[in-house]
Amino acid sequence: MVNTRKHFPVLSQYVYANTASAGLLNDDLMEWRQEHDMDYLIGGSNFRNKVAEKLIGETRETVAGFFGAKKENTALVQNFTLGLNMLLEGLDKKERVLLVKDDYPSVNWPFEYRGFPLSYVALSENLEANILHKLKSEDISVLALSLVQWTNGFKINMKFLSKIKEEFPNLKIIADGTQYCGTCDFDFERSPIDVLGASAYKWLLSGYGNGFMLFKDGVQDMFSVKTIGFNGSGHDLGARDKLSFARHFEPGHLDTLTFGSMKFSLDYLTKLGKGAIEERLQTLSRYAMEGFGGLGLLSDDIVKRKEHSTIFNIQGNDALFQELTEYGVICSQRGKGIRLSFHFYNNEGDIDEVLRILKTAL
Repeated sequence: MVNTRKHFPVLSQYVYANTASAGLLNDDLMEWRQEHDMDYLIGGSNFRNKVAEKLIGETRETVAGFFGAKKENTALVQNFTLGLNMLLEGLDKKERVLLVKDDYPSVNWPFEYRGFPLSYVALSENLEANILHKLKSEDISVLALSLVQWTNGFKINMKFLSKIKEEFPNLKIIADGTQYCGTCDFDFERSPIDVLGASAYKWLLSGYGNGFMLFKDGVQDMFSVKTIGFNGSGHDLGARDKLSFARHFEPGHLDTLTFGSMKFSLDYLTKLGKGAIEERLQTLSRYAMEGFGGLGLLSDDIVKRKEHSTIFNIQGNDALFQELTEYGVICSQRGKGIRLSFHFYNNEGDIDEVLRILKTAL
């Protein structure tokens, strides 16, 4: 994937270790966006009427195909947070929900704010065992969690989720894939997940304002979603009471620029190869794990895991963060440490440069 670096101008100026905060835009996508807006500029509503229905439909189909979901069970949403909140308005407040403590606020807050009966498991090396214990000891009906944790890159074991789905077939698994989607070759229909939502501005490199929700057949039996609007009907005045479950998540107009950008990026990632991206990220993960772990900068909970993402939270204070920034490393402060995250456009040289700075500073 060496040749991909030239598509991302930021990489010529900085060591970009911040995809967990925002993925990069590439040159070709920027050109497409400029052409889109120029067509809108000179066409006005004629452009909108000709492009909107076709492009949005193609985007929905592209998302479904990229993630192995059914098109009719795929909804386009502006972000994961909005999609989850719409979904939870249709969930009975008596359902007991299991959450991961300190998970991304937009995962936990919507459940907490609505007053669902909640249980929690701590984020630790033994996360899967702790989840299983809770499921066996409590009457849990919904498990909601991020597939990759935002602060430290902790990655849930997908085979474990399949195992508990087999043991607890009535359990509904709701997953935030914002830090996961775009990092591996994932097939939703074959997965144990019932609802998967994601914002696409991180690892899917799509810019802001676009995301999706994927549903398994039968999810509508547990969620009575009330969100509705004319757009969801396909602009059919007689279809108000006939909307599919997924179209309740698209009540109003969808922006062709932002959702067209998501389609463009998914097509780009498809050309690179989802398997090739996953393999590359696994290589970078192992390389970074060895480097940061060798300096004693990673927690034991991460070092002892068999599988990890390319998001790392290293021990470091404000002074170290400032030093990294001054040397041109773009990263983020999260929790008590510094979060570094690497995508396929990164290389071992980027990690080596970060390690060089750390060795000098420590």
